[in-house]
Amino acid sequence: MISTFINHELKAFWRSKNTGKGIAVLVVLALLILYLFATIVYIGLFLDKELLIFFPKDDVVGSFYGVLMLYFLMDLLLRVKLQDLPTLRAQPYLHLPIKRNTIVSYLCFMGMASVFNLWPIVLFLPFIVKIIGPQYGFLASFTLVTSIVGFTIFNNYLALFIKRKSNVNGWIFLGVAAFLIMLLLGDFKLHLYSICNASYFCFNYLLSQPLLVSIPLLLAIGMYYLNFVYLRNNLYMDELNAHKISEPKSSSEYPFLGRFGAAGDLTANEIKLILRNKRPRSALIASLFFLLYGLIHYTNSRYGQGWNIFAGMFMTGIFVINYGQYMHSWQAAHFDGILASRISFNDFIKSKYILFTLASTAALILTTPYVYFGWNILLLNLIMYLWNIGVNATIVLFFANRNAKRIDLSKSGSLNWQGAGGTQLLLSLPLFLTPYVLYFPFAMIGQESIGLGVIVGVAIFTILTRTFWIKKLEVDFIQRRYTILEGFRNK
Repeated sequence: MISTFINHELKAFWRSKNTGKGIAVLVVLALLILYLFATIVYIGLFLDKELLIFFPKDDVVGSFYGVLMLYFLMDLLLRVKLQDLPTLRAQPYLHLPIKRNTIVSYLCFMGMASVFNLWPIVLFLPFIVKIIGPQYGFLASFTLVTSIVGFTIFNNYLALFIKRKSNVNGWIFLGVAAFLIMLLLGDFKLHLYSICNASYFCFNYLLSQPLLVSIPLLLAIGMYYLNFVYLRNNLYMDELNAHKISEPKSSSEYPFLGRFGAAGDLTANEIKLILRNKRPRSALIASLFFLLYGLIHYTNSRYGQGWNIFAGMFMTGIFVINYGQYMHSWQAAHFDGILASRISFNDFIKSKYILFTLASTAALILTTPYVYFGWNILLLNLIMYLWNIGVNATIVLFFANRNAKRIDLSKSGSLNWQGAGGTQLLLSLPLFLTPYVLYFPFAMIGQESIGLGVIVGVAIFTILTRTFWIKKLEVDFIQRRYTILEGFRNK
């Protein structure tokens, strides 16, 4: 039956309207994977020499044991963000005389089809054959390889389980990612503990007691079974929909938006769009994830005032940049209805400003704890917050009128280039460079405060004249609306 599923998937791919585009994307991904594969093969062949460079005072075998746990933590973090869930259109099969366990087994089986599962074998096997085998014998080598395979399978199914749970509750992904990052920062920045020492202890003890290799294998089997049970229990379409019935349906769940009239209702609808669909929800989660950037930036004394401006703009405006660059594309599926309805384009654009202001305000509040690094950090964040809701929001909406590429809301954002194009590259330049155009002339003569004052002045002026900019964007939108619509119809 599994071969039948694979055959159906291949037919669905070749008969799709987007086959040509899909092949082009696969070719690019294949070239990228081949390059990464060649790089990892090279690192694996000379891993012993590289360990001596990074750990010159330690035994090379001890260093190897020490980096294994660190590798699997980084591997899990990358998998949670980049690894795709195995897909199968299950609905057509549910009413057929096919055992439900067969469908679930196929999905679990396809979960192993990931390049992430090749990396540890390619990276660590040459070292084990070259160093571990001659020194410790076949049994130690076999035990180490088996444990690495076990942890690889465990990571694979743990990442898939986290992503499946994140599709129901996006906060799960953010919590897991934040936990892993804080775990790494606790070692490398705060020096509260040593992951390498813990890894050395675990794997060294594992090799002295080969029977303990059953632990990673049992962990892998247990995580596979957890995925199997979760998929089997949620394979019923009506049960999946039951979770959504309990969600509030009326715009009264955002009563504070009622004061903005029609624009507030449009903002409420867009918030629902973000929370209920994979791709925009991924943009929101990524924006929350990037709020941790300050933990890396502000703990490094090499960064000066200029870089602090970038950090403040990046953290308080990441949602404006990440979500706003595809502003109209998120609504491509019902853009015809927007144009045909009685919605005022002025209110339509005003709702975008409201959304950006809410998101940036939330980001400013969440980044307030960075005051720990100094009151000047809080002041810079506030300045760049004003810049984001004033200047950057206007720039983003201007370029949004020039992006006519459709986005499928149901697809994940990982390695998904749908909707991306040259507009996004052009957009990044004025967003990041404009404040420096105002700041650097004064910074070069030692008047950084005046430079910041100019940024604040331009930001406040843009906010106070927002009605003017909305009118200009409305005229621009009306002129380009049919070009945008034509682009959205090209699936």
